[in-house]
This record gives sequence, C-alpha cells and structure tokens, in this order.
Amino acid sequence: MMFTPGYKPMFILALLVGMAPALYAAEIGENRFSDEKEWKESEVPPPPAFDLAKLLTFPGFVNSPFVYGVDPASVNLSPSDGLVRYVLVASVPGGAKNVMYEAIRCATGEFKTYARQFSDGVWRQSSDPQWESMFDAPSRHAFYFARAGACDLSSPPSSVRSLVNKLKNPSAFLR
Repeated sequence: MMFTPGYKPMFILALLVGMAPALYAAEIGENRFSDEKEWKESEVPPPPAFDLAKLLTFPGFVNSPFVYGVDPASVNLSPSDGLVRYVLVASVPGGAKNVMYEAIRCATGEFKTYARQFSDGVWRQSSDPQWESMFDAPSRHAFYFARAGACDLSSPPSSVRSLVNKLKNPSAFLR
C-alpha cells in the first residue's frame, strides 16, 4: 500500500485509535478479585441520586456526538467484590440524555447496566442484567470511563477522591 506524505500520519493515528481498546484489554491482568474461584457480586443498592450540574465529563470516541459524565456523589467503590458502581449520563448537543446505573468489574474488563432513567425521572430496572465486555460492547462508554479513572488497570481506584482527581486532571494521569 502506498501513502502520500500527508496521509501516513493520519493512517497511523487511525490505527492507534482503533487499537486502543485492544491495548487496554491486554493490560487487564490478575488481581485479588479475579483469583477467587467463587466470586460473588454484593447486593446491588438502589440507584443513587445524582446532580447534572456536578457531572465530571470524560472523553469518548473521537468523532462521537456523546459527552459522558459522572457525578462523583453517585460513585460507590465496593470493597467486597471490587466493583465500581456509578450513574453515567451520556448527552448530545440539543439536550437528549441517556442516564444509566451501572457497575464496572475492573478485574475482568466487564460492565453491567442495572437500570436506566427515562425523561420522566423514574428508574426502570434492566430485566436481566448481564456482565458484558467493555471492549466489544456496541457502546464503549464503560471502557472510556474505566480508562478515564474508574479502573487502575485491573483494579478499582483506591478511593472516589482518586477517581475524581483523574477525571479533573486527565493529563496528569496519562498511562
């Protein structure tokens, strides 16, 4: 394949962006939660309150119209099972919003959607929530949140404060 000088940098950039999920997946390794033979998810608390005015946003896919955000008050780090639970808001210019109550299991690179909040403000539970891979899901919002600070490679962050610092100062924590 021949490249003209102007296209080669763009090709390399596109290749790196496309490989990012696979490279991050390769970082997922063993930790204290993945070694347990019978891992058990703790009881799921109800969706926490969140404030749209307090969302900390993080980047998603380069040309995506979505802006993703999490209110730090909605984040719960569960030490018994290693889950990061949160309310995520995905919005587009013009005001449409998707609000989801989810969990990330950093040890396995999976996420689960427990409930969605609709425009009437009522939470509707998912009928049969299942763990899905963050790396090949149709929507990669959980992957981007994990990369932005919800996971320290294959472990949850040490504290909500640590996660918030990463969301507020992403360039200080480039990995």
